[in-house]
Amino acid sequence: MRAVLDACVLYPTLLRQVLLAIASEGLFDPIWSVRIIEEWRRAVIRHHPDQAGIFAAEAVRLADRFPAASFDVTEEDEAALFLPDRNDRHVLATALAANTPTIITLNLKDFPSRALSEQGVRAKHPDLVLLELLGDHPSVVRTAIKPPVEAAMAATGLGRRAVLKKARLPRFAKALDQS
Repeated sequence: MRAVLDACVLYPTLLRQVLLAIASEGLFDPIWSVRIIEEWRRAVIRHHPDQAGIFAAEAVRLADRFPAASFDVTEEDEAALFLPDRNDRHVLATALAANTPTIITLNLKDFPSRALSEQGVRAKHPDLVLLELLGDHPSVVRTAIKPPVEAAMAATGLGRRAVLKKARLPRFAKALDQS
């Protein structure tokens, strides 16, 4: 599976780390564009102005880990597309440029099914994506997510389910506890 990662799943940190840990195991190929990475950078700087250097280092690491992930999209690519928020057209354009049928986003309302289906694309919440991957590859998913989740638990003092719920993955957290 290939999937465009919207900027909103790259920040917050734990959500990005969980998705990319699973991608590192070969369960899906992450896709993004320069503009998606720039939106991620702006979100980090908006919330943590002192972390520009940390962001830059992380962006370089991602480019090294996933060299085939980045696709260029032009304004012309975006202009022919319709989404309720013009600022999200570049995400759909990235999916089309990469011939990728899935966009992983927290903002499903910004990617209506009708507009996407006309292009052969669908938007999925990361909670659903991770549930599906857990169902198909339980041991790989559990092993892959262990380091970032344990780091988040240590940093916050919260349990696994709580840190995953905070990362907007409540059903995934519950499924991990039940299986």
